[in-house]
Amino acid sequence: MDFKSAIFYFLATVLVLASLRVITARNPVHAALFLVLAFFSAGGIWILLQAEFLAIVLVMVYVGAVMVLFLFVVMMLDINIERLRQGFWSYLPLGAGIGILMTVEMALVLAGRYFGLVTLPEPAAPAAGYDNTKALGRLLFSNYAYPFELASVILLVAIIAAVALTKRPRKESKGQDVRAQIAVKRNDRLRIVTMPTEKE
Repeated sequence: MDFKSAIFYFLATVLVLASLRVITARNPVHAALFLVLAFFSAGGIWILLQAEFLAIVLVMVYVGAVMVLFLFVVMMLDINIERLRQGFWSYLPLGAGIGILMTVEMALVLAGRYFGLVTLPEPAAPAAGYDNTKALGRLLFSNYAYPFELASVILLVAIIAAVALTKRPRKESKGQDVRAQIAVKRNDRLRIVTMPTEKE
């Protein structure tokens, strides 16, 4: 076993164990931290596959933004863990079946040479000065510019819809009613009172 394979098996083992701890940890903060570890391990595997851009995006977007948001939400909200765990054992047979199926598929892929399956050759070494991030950006903004812009618009609409759905008027919240301010009249705010002058 060469050094690259040893690193792959180490990262894969850490990824599998961290993923198991995500769904078995009793504390949600610990589960989120194990998910961060799983993302870091997946990023290392992407680097082994010479996909540095995907690894950097995985670490920066998911670990840097999404998981920090998860941690804030978990730590700020009072989550009832016992209520979340209700019905866990009823879904266990389906989850175990899917896990066994995925394990068999990974075993066939990793041990394909022992089963007589045709294995893919090693990818050719990139040329000197080649940057896959630059190549991916050039391809993304040239051939796939319209799908990329369409996906951006769809995500923007989803964000606006999520904000609109979760925004509910509350009694304790104070805000300005612009329509009431515009429709105000002088007689509603101003009253002229005639008073006699004071004499010494």
